Amino acid sequence: MKILISEKIPVKMWLNEIEVEAENQAKDLANLPFAFKHIAIMPDSHLGYGMPIGGVMATNQVIVPNAVGVDIGCGMMAVKTDLKEIAVEGLKEIMGKVRKSIPLGFNHHKEKQEWSGFDNAPDIEVIQKELNSSRYQIGTLGGGNHFIEIQKGNDGHIWLMIHSGSRNFGLKTATEYHNKAKKLCERWQSDIPNSDLSFLPMDTKAGKEYFKAMNYALEFAYANRDLMMTRFMSVVKEVTNGSELERINIHHNYAALENHFGKNVLVHRKGATKATQGLIGIIPGSMGSKSYIVEGLGNPESFKSCSHGAGRRMGRKEAIRTLNLEEEQLKMKDVIGKPRGQQDLEEAPGAYKDITEVMANQTDLVKIKVELSPLAVIKG
Repeated sequence: MKILISEKIPVKMWLNEIEVEAENQAKDLANLPFAFKHIAIMPDSHLGYGMPIGGVMATNQVIVPNAVGVDIGCGMMAVKTDLKEIAVEGLKEIMGKVRKSIPLGFNHHKEKQEWSGFDNAPDIEVIQKELNSSRYQIGTLGGGNHFIEIQKGNDGHIWLMIHSGSRNFGLKTATEYHNKAKKLCERWQSDIPNSDLSFLPMDTKAGKEYFKAMNYALEFAYANRDLMMTRFMSVVKEVTNGSELERINIHHNYAALENHFGKNVLVHRKGATKATQGLIGIIPGSMGSKSYIVEGLGNPESFKSCSHGAGRRMGRKEAIRTLNLEEEQLKMKDVIGKPRGQQDLEEAPGAYKDITEVMANQTDLVKIKVELSPLAVIKG
């Protein structure tokens, strides 16, 4: 662990190297008047908006929209199946059918989807505005680094994995309440190092609204992954007659009221996963590297958190501009779904940190239960 003690509170980092810009963002967090105890930076950390991705911050009575992120409730879902192998032709057939049943990128369903949570939507303007369109969005993957993957575990089983979030609910909620926080902090002349870290006191109308809207977006994100996985598993069963044995569904962009170091605080995890003692989690690698099912060790120094993935080594535009297509295809060997052209390299293995190094840097945060190797992948 590398510890910075130059700011108001320490910054504890579970990595050997961090980009200067991300380190400066971590220092900004450590100088916030409401930040509690210390800032924890996970081993996959890199530059974000206001707060670095892979950052964990506990606060006293305030919430920071940009410390949750724009894709509220973004997270992982994994299913262990009773299958031990799937032939190449089977993998191709499954992924072809998945593309037809789960809309990708900006695509939505053509018909309204069912979810009981639609009937309990909070009476908050930003949620109500998105409510109708969200009925077509639930069960869709989205773009960026979201993915659908089939993997082989070192436990001998075939696993299914999905990475996705709350779609427009999260984006619109984050944007709306960050702008409100920014205006309020300007009016209050708040002592914050960066307007990207504008905050909302939890006892204000805006603070209460954001927290309620955020939690609704979390419920939607959970249901979104769950619906996609149900359809993914249905395709797998149709092609292979395989069955589901275990289902894991977790968030890595959210804020939650928790007790740490004897105090009730609001823990912001932005690109970080909860890792309390015995809690089962998911840490994915890049599309060409291993992913992991892990068990939390409940380390108090990380506010009982761990990394949410491998973490980016370079931005998407830089990856497209600088990575070599043939080299990236070679890294993925026989994985179905490897990049076909230069424009596909934004999510290529070379754009990400070495997941084995990331895992080695957090042996005090989690222990590995299952190591997963990719067989076939669909990127959003």
